[in-house]
Amino acid sequence: MYERIRARTYEIVEAALETDHTSHVFDLFIQFMIFLNLTAFILESVQSLSDEYGVFFAAFEAFSVAIFSVEYFLRLWSCVTAEAYRGSIRGRLRYAVTPFAVVDLVVILPFYIILLVPMSESLIRVLRVMRLLRVFRLGRYSESLRSIVHIIWDKKEELLITTVVGGILLVIASTLVFLVENPIQPKAFSSIPASMWWGVATLTTVGYGDVYPVTPLGKVMGGAIALIGVGMFALPTAILGSSFVEEMQRRRRRPGAFTCPHCGKEIERRG
Repeated sequence: MYERIRARTYEIVEAALETDHTSHVFDLFIQFMIFLNLTAFILESVQSLSDEYGVFFAAFEAFSVAIFSVEYFLRLWSCVTAEAYRGSIRGRLRYAVTPFAVVDLVVILPFYIILLVPMSESLIRVLRVMRLLRVFRLGRYSESLRSIVHIIWDKKEELLITTVVGGILLVIASTLVFLVENPIQPKAFSSIPASMWWGVATLTTVGYGDVYPVTPLGKVMGGAIALIGVGMFALPTAILGSSFVEEMQRRRRRPGAFTCPHCGKEIERRG
């Protein structure tokens, strides 16, 4: 009886099967709570609302943490029924270090730390911001979010290379503009690190306009760097875009079919 209850608990708290109505309801409830927490986090930043309804925000936060805490311990208690987490202690430890379990723990710990440990107001504000991490819990229930994470992880080497190249370009651009503009604008381009703000704004083609070159050579450099930035920052977009299309095609592929490596069309397996 005890084992059946624990096994059923694990079925309910984990992502629902299509035929499990109870687990579906539980999943929807947790997703709704996450949405409400995100909404409360945003509204609480409005000073007038925080002053007037601060008690209600605090009460809702305590209620939410209680719900998420019970959910976390139910997952930890019941996970040993799964084959991957067999073992009373080792199985639970293996489950506790899985990405979603770590997120589940991180989003409830700050509440207890603030409650039990005296600390400065600035540190409390930092810990409260960690409530925003609750939105990542939606990945457990969303195939699309998991696909995005899978794509980023699958293309990590390509993305790392583009990031390194972008960093090198930023250093070169900031150094050149510092050498050219510092004699004319010693405050705006006081050092290479200070010039990196201009480099980031130019390479990303944002162009805030708060700092800009005024010498003819500096303007030419700025235009060239902006053009390079257009191509540079298009690379990660192209990598992720093509990978996302491939992932969608893979998910839609019919059983028994494969994609031709030459034309990309889906071909039915025979025999």
